[in-house]
Amino acid sequence: MASETQTVLLSTAYLPPLAYFHYLLKAEKVVIEQFETYPKQTFRNRCEILSANGKHSLSIPVIKVNGNHTLVKDVAILNEEKWQLKHRRAIEAAYRASPFFMYYVDGLEIFFRERFESLLQFNLELTRALCLMIGFEADISLSASYRKDCATCTDLRAAISPKQPAALDGFPAYTQVFSDRHRFLPNLSIIDLLFNLGPETQGYLEGLG
Repeated sequence: MASETQTVLLSTAYLPPLAYFHYLLKAEKVVIEQFETYPKQTFRNRCEILSANGKHSLSIPVIKVNGNHTLVKDVAILNEEKWQLKHRRAIEAAYRASPFFMYYVDGLEIFFRERFESLLQFNLELTRALCLMIGFEADISLSASYRKDCATCTDLRAAISPKQPAALDGFPAYTQVFSDRHRFLPNLSIIDLLFNLGPETQGYLEGLG
């Protein structure tokens, strides 16, 4: 776990899971990797929410301008697929009955209405906006070059992934929208926590680890 005096190295992420925001909150400095080769099937362009049918993944369609050698900083968003409307509708269907949906949804509207070209910049602006909604301002910067190993930071670029268990131990259960039909699902997108716990979100994140 990162301490408050450490620099944490993270991948870019779309509506990241709770573990990701725990490190954003606790780390003194956060560096987002932009020079890595873009990998498939990660949180870089996808998030996980809880729908009426259970866990549901939302993915931003992307264009790898240099094929499999495309760097994260060069990944473009494929806006022709109208993904923003699909995601907005899915999020509303999943969370409109949550206690704090109406309180926070307006702050997210710009990200589902305005056109963004760069996945990295979209994720960065959205993450910063979410931090402010939660109640803190993270010191986030972009990497200046690619380093395979980072001796001076906590490298979590591959640790927070949908393909492996969360990088933290234990997530206290809270009431989710469809808790009457589904067991508690931990470490979903930050919006699951925000829409359900509202002002208690920051305290929950601080208590993880």
